[in-house]
Amino acid sequence: MLRIGMDIGSTTLKSVVLDEEGTILYQQYERHYAQITDKVIEMLKHIRSMFSKNTIHFCISGSAGMGLANELHIPFAQEVYATRAAIKALLPETDVVIELGGEDAKILFLSGMMDVCMNGSCAGGTGAFIDQMATLLGISQKEMNALASDHKKIYSIASRCGVFAKSDIQPLLNQGACKEDISASIFQAVVNQTIAGLAHGRKIDGNIVYLGGPLTFFSELRAAFDKTLHKQGICPPYSLYYVAYGAALLSKQESFSFDVLLKMLGDYRASDQYASCPPLFKSQKEYQDFTSRHPKESQIIKKR
Repeated sequence: MLRIGMDIGSTTLKSVVLDEEGTILYQQYERHYAQITDKVIEMLKHIRSMFSKNTIHFCISGSAGMGLANELHIPFAQEVYATRAAIKALLPETDVVIELGGEDAKILFLSGMMDVCMNGSCAGGTGAFIDQMATLLGISQKEMNALASDHKKIYSIASRCGVFAKSDIQPLLNQGACKEDISASIFQAVVNQTIAGLAHGRKIDGNIVYLGGPLTFFSELRAAFDKTLHKQGICPPYSLYYVAYGAALLSKQESFSFDVLLKMLGDYRASDQYASCPPLFKSQKEYQDFTSRHPKESQIIKKR
């Protein structure tokens, strides 16, 4: 029976299909642009079209997947647990895992005293942070990586928050600092934020594995980690899919048919616990009354 794991992250959706022996038969990676349910359905339909079997084992993981899994009673594996399961299966000699995602970062210490350190609600020092900085520089992320490879110096840039980083970068641009140096400095800022914020003073040593989109796509980010740690980590094959792979490994408990699973997803609507505030205007008339009244109130305030 096929085992399917899906990693629903803050910005991307990853899926892995395994056979009974744990061999990867298929993998897929794409941005979901917050259209999570639609993208999950689309991905599952594509997987169904590729394989003749209708009954599968299925498990969801990832920071944006818990609500969907809980509502539909689909097995869920916490992403750190899924990563550890994948590492044990694929790279059992690993001592430390450094994983950066779209809006989260984590370090897993697997040898000695096991420990897991994750960032909080801020996306500083993650893929979203790199996205923001590339936009500020007016270049693509791919261009930023290429420029960083030709840098001459590193500037001190805050990475705790994108706002602070922009406050550091804009003066450098105004003073004529080259984009090669700024690009490399952005990657170094991510390294500093990850190590200082998550290692908690513990030495990062031994066999180091880099996982997640930023560390997969940006060779200069990996180089900055290597230089700072004085170690050469590895970015293994399927580095984007370790959480999804781990979820697939942990999917043995319950089976689903594609038809039932797709119907459940097609009928799914988020419950009220995820709803936000009620609308400001209950009808079009209320909105029109407000827009006609608002200019009059503004004039009264100006006269005062």
